[in-house]
Amino acid sequence: MWLLFGALSKVFAWNSVGCTRPILLMMALSAGHAHAASPLPQERGGKPIAEYLPENIQFDPSVPTPEAFLGANVGAWHIRHDQLVGYMQSLAESSPRVRIEETGRSHENRPLLLLTITAQSNQGKLVSMREKHLENIQTGDSPAATDPLVFYLGYSIHGNEPSGSNAAMVVAYYLAAAQGPEIEQLLRDNIVLLDPSFNPDGLARFAQWANMHKGKTLVADPEHREHKEGWPSGRTNHYWFDLNRDWLLLTHPESQARIRQFHHWRPHILTDHHEMGSNSSYFFQPGVRSRKNPLTPDGNVTLTEAIAKFHASAFDAAGQLYFTEEAFDDFYLGKGSTYPDAHGSIGILFEQASSRGHLQDTVNGPLAFEQTIQNHVTTSLSTLRGGLANKAAILEYQRQFVKETRALAAKDEYAGYLVSLDEDPGRFNALLTLLKQHQIQAQLLNRNFAQDGRSFEANKSIYVPLEQPQYRLIRSLFSTQKTFEDNTFYDVSNWNLALAFNAAYMPVSKRQGRSLATVAIPEDWLQPHSQPVNPGAYAYAFDWQHYYAPALLQGLLQAGVKVRSAGTGFTALLASGEEHQFSSGAIVIPGNLSQPGDLVTLLNQFSQALHIPVFEIKTGLTSAGIDLGSRQMVPVEQPKILLIGGPGTSQYEVGEIWHYLDTRVGLPVTIVDKDRLALIALSDYTHMIFASGSYDGLSEGALIDIGTWVTKGGVLIGHKSALRLFAKQDWLDIRVLKGSKIDEAFETENLKFADKDAYEANKIIAGAVYEAHIDVTHPLFYGFSGDKLPLFKTSNMVLKTDASPYIPAAYYTDEPLLAGFSAPELVSLIAGSTAAVAQIKGLGVVVGLVDNPMFRGYWYGTDKLLSNAIFQSGHIR
Repeated sequence: MWLLFGALSKVFAWNSVGCTRPILLMMALSAGHAHAASPLPQERGGKPIAEYLPENIQFDPSVPTPEAFLGANVGAWHIRHDQLVGYMQSLAESSPRVRIEETGRSHENRPLLLLTITAQSNQGKLVSMREKHLENIQTGDSPAATDPLVFYLGYSIHGNEPSGSNAAMVVAYYLAAAQGPEIEQLLRDNIVLLDPSFNPDGLARFAQWANMHKGKTLVADPEHREHKEGWPSGRTNHYWFDLNRDWLLLTHPESQARIRQFHHWRPHILTDHHEMGSNSSYFFQPGVRSRKNPLTPDGNVTLTEAIAKFHASAFDAAGQLYFTEEAFDDFYLGKGSTYPDAHGSIGILFEQASSRGHLQDTVNGPLAFEQTIQNHVTTSLSTLRGGLANKAAILEYQRQFVKETRALAAKDEYAGYLVSLDEDPGRFNALLTLLKQHQIQAQLLNRNFAQDGRSFEANKSIYVPLEQPQYRLIRSLFSTQKTFEDNTFYDVSNWNLALAFNAAYMPVSKRQGRSLATVAIPEDWLQPHSQPVNPGAYAYAFDWQHYYAPALLQGLLQAGVKVRSAGTGFTALLASGEEHQFSSGAIVIPGNLSQPGDLVTLLNQFSQALHIPVFEIKTGLTSAGIDLGSRQMVPVEQPKILLIGGPGTSQYEVGEIWHYLDTRVGLPVTIVDKDRLALIALSDYTHMIFASGSYDGLSEGALIDIGTWVTKGGVLIGHKSALRLFAKQDWLDIRVLKGSKIDEAFETENLKFADKDAYEANKIIAGAVYEAHIDVTHPLFYGFSGDKLPLFKTSNMVLKTDASPYIPAAYYTDEPLLAGFSAPELVSLIAGSTAAVAQIKGLGVVVGLVDNPMFRGYWYGTDKLLSNAIFQSGHIR
């Protein structure tokens, strides 16, 4: 008997830009006879497109349905990103309502798409409509009743929360093909932007996982491997970062492209569709009221509540459980549902209980993938209806937001902020780039400024005025708030940009601001015009304080150049006849050693690319400090890095280490699962890095091998909870304060059951900035200036050591909390405790860092600690 599969079959062919387009092939079908029911399973899952959408709606037959394109019902399989791209392209080709744009590429070179959906009559005047909308925002003029609402529907920023991107197909089809007065009015008078996948790489990773474990018989058992995703999960992007924390930090191309489009359009409403634990129901905002960011106007919550009534009505009709105003908050402004709030838009978070596959048993009964998709379709459409019903209020809210922002800036006690980053154009340029991406205006200080013992040098400092449209965002980026109405945080409690970059900064009063002299920042301001070096010099050298100095060093090592690192500072005579003072950690390239023939070419190319001056040194005899032939000029060898990952380790922190070394240093990293350590030839590696994680399961053999490897010359580096392992194995002479001792610091008398959550939250440091004393003569801090350094703390770990005074390289100050929330009990425990240690073990070195110096890829002020532990560890002897 022949099985009738259908009249059409689709195959996908790659086009010239790497996207899939469907090629429709007519199949010759044989007429088959009806056959008896079989006990063998048939394909299951998903449901027809009509069942996802409102009843009694006609659709344009020339627009392909998702199921026609895929050859299966939506929800039968997890859509791959290439299929999603192909379907969105087919909509743009078939529907005059849809325009598609590639806004960027992910790390894995997948296209980032944005669909602009509106009436065909609007497509030719989108530019003028957008410009008029932006003009209203800039001027604060009253909008006309006919002005369009701009919706931005965004899906699945966490790739293993795939119901959003699968729902995006259904919603896009509805907007492209539905007929009738309601849809025609929506698109005639408004604009819908649709981003089908915020995180293409993570979505692709999880789709592969879920689909490869699906059988014809669906398995709902939560213990089934389909529901137990491997490490790293599809939640993250290519480098295992959480992109829903990157809206403000913009570390990754996906976020950068998205923020460009956000500011290009400044939507009135932005939706952010997620998933949560399988045993929950469905959440939509508003969130916890007491945890709203104070910079977000109350009017935002009022409108969110008004729109929420439409979600509630739709779910009531469908019999769907849901909740609001608990669990999720709106404090951190770097998420998809909060970044819009700082711009007069309304960000709305949706959280759907996850099937984590195709079908899973939950406390609420079996949860099918198609139901999770259905719920996101429902709230996408209810957002459009709620927005239209409140259109006049939403348009007026955005106008009032502009007006109120101006008033707040005018009456603020400060005029702005001065920021300086001495002698480090790489770090300063990264900071300026971030400000520009957020549309924050900055100016160059062109006259020296001094106040209260602090000075900012002309042409080396910038001024960020507060009286500008991004006032609220600027205030958050420079906040040092330490006390809060609610001490529970869903995410970090501070994200001070200047502290993250270890930049000198100060708020400027209105009176001081009037005396400042500033000019526009020249395009080439942070590009030093260094002279190229010439052949024949006795030696060449560059300073280590530059952010990209490790990248320059790694480039030279990879090219086979022999280099030395200076253990202390020296003053050298240059070929120009001038003298230059080099600090500890400076890199020296002796000219009289056997060097590659293209050495000078390499130096000039790398110097120009990284904007790091390289100097020609005339003689090995210095006028101050060590000579160039000193034993303190330690050879630096090409590192071979072993990074420990796998289940039980933090995918975020392993990813942050990998990302920093790969993209900012250019250093190859071998990542191995911790369970394979006993099988690894450790002698092949010079450095081993342990991120935060649980390492109790490491075999005795692996632990012995690591200890032996260190004593033979290996460099072992660990941070955060990895230090518990280091202490237990006596790799470091440290003590980690037990959790019971931390508990004892908190008062428990007269606590009620209702106080439990707040009590437990007080013992957590979700993300705050602490200050540490650092020893700039220690190799871990070569290239740093000053004796204090801001560190980002995300744990309550307290480290003590009785080892020699040379082992601790940094310790927290007596009043360490600089910004964010930490309970006074924790601040007292951490004050004076150890922040960084480095200890000699045989011929090797063990380095321990209490905090993560590469947090989310934007702590430019501390991530060099890792490079120092790698390249400068030869001085720890």
